Amino acid sequence: MDFSFIRDPLVFVDLETTGANFANDRILEIGIVEVDQDGVREWSSLVNPETGIPPFITQLTGIDAAMVKSAPVFSDLAQEVLEKLSGKLFVAHNARFDYSFLKREFLRLGISFRANALCTVKLSRKLFPEHHRHSLETLVARFGISVDARHRALADARVLWDLWQRWHALKDEAMIQNAVEAIVGRPQLPPQLDPSIIDDLPESHGAYALLGKEGERLKIKRASNIRQQALSHFQPASRDTRLVRDTWRIAWRESAGEFGARIGEFDLSAATHARLDELCSWQLRRQEEHVYLPELVLAEEFDFASTPNLFGLYASRREALTALRKVVEANNLCHAYCGIGTTGIGEPCVGFKQRTCRGTCVGKEDVSLHSARLMSALARYKIVEWPFDGPVALIERDEFGMREDFHVIDRWRHLGVVQREHELNELLENPPVRRFDPDLYRLISKAIAAGKLRIVPLGPSRSK
Repeated sequence: MDFSFIRDPLVFVDLETTGANFANDRILEIGIVEVDQDGVREWSSLVNPETGIPPFITQLTGIDAAMVKSAPVFSDLAQEVLEKLSGKLFVAHNARFDYSFLKREFLRLGISFRANALCTVKLSRKLFPEHHRHSLETLVARFGISVDARHRALADARVLWDLWQRWHALKDEAMIQNAVEAIVGRPQLPPQLDPSIIDDLPESHGAYALLGKEGERLKIKRASNIRQQALSHFQPASRDTRLVRDTWRIAWRESAGEFGARIGEFDLSAATHARLDELCSWQLRRQEEHVYLPELVLAEEFDFASTPNLFGLYASRREALTALRKVVEANNLCHAYCGIGTTGIGEPCVGFKQRTCRGTCVGKEDVSLHSARLMSALARYKIVEWPFDGPVALIERDEFGMREDFHVIDRWRHLGVVQREHELNELLENPPVRRFDPDLYRLISKAIAAGKLRIVPLGPSRSK
């Protein structure tokens, strides 16, 4: 085969890992195909991850604990792998994933690793913009590539080399080179921002915050690709001079999907709990059969996750009174029976004088009928009681099936997110103290009602 079209040495890389979080998960297998003008060289090895392998990873890759028990640990392979990668264009599918894992493994050994990384997902999008799907499975089918064993490292690295050859046969060399340079080119950063952030930012779902010199939050956003969106703020096309001048650090929270990204956005916002000190709601309390009157109750005194007949969440008494007054006036309810008037029961309320009250206060409307109308008017604001006997895990998986997040929820409190069973047990044994937060309540209740996340009960409640 003529390799004269290979301008620079290439290394096609694929990893199998214990999960998608490069900070916590470990490498299971490495597959490398080196290509230069001298030819092609293949290399692969299983890697003992020195940790457990989740069942869904074994199901995906076929790699189990017995297979890696006697395999070398990464430190035994590090020097050989480094030599194979050095001085070559690092090519991988979703390259940031493989690159970040290797960079972290080298870092654990005190080795600094950096390379120009080319993502074949991005390259496929640039070369074939008419197509919407660019997963490896899709590309294998689209270009008729034969694969020995998908989700094994060397087999997938070979696929990338095959794709590279097919694309060079189909597309003009200059077009490919321009696309490669556009992808590999490192973005410009503000001078005060550590350039290592370019390699550290993950290309995954989540949320990020641009932070000032003293840690102040300048911008907080959700993203389907944290790295791409966070760095876009500093590019000429969308350059915000204030952000360029004031951003000193970037913080982020990775997630498997949109729910976790919203949780991360909430977490990064560092919302002060001061606004929760006066959190209140209207409770319809039974006075007699079929007769209910609203009473303002505070979250400091009641657990809003288990208190029945709560309607609306308000940051202060004033806000609650304003909201109830609007409901009363919009539904011709009685000011006196709703507790917002200056007159007592038996006297005409201000609404009756204005002909908006049907006369409950003076006996013209039956009190039980008024209670029914009040319940109907407030129904849309009803706070749902926690529907489980204890904590549950809302399980969210990424689109590639590589990351699985267990969001532990109890009584509408988000206790934390983990990826490992032992982490789950630790969290349940020592749950953090969380207050009822209206924003999290709305976010979590909406996610549960949507039914898109798998829900797993975790036993009796142990949180406070």
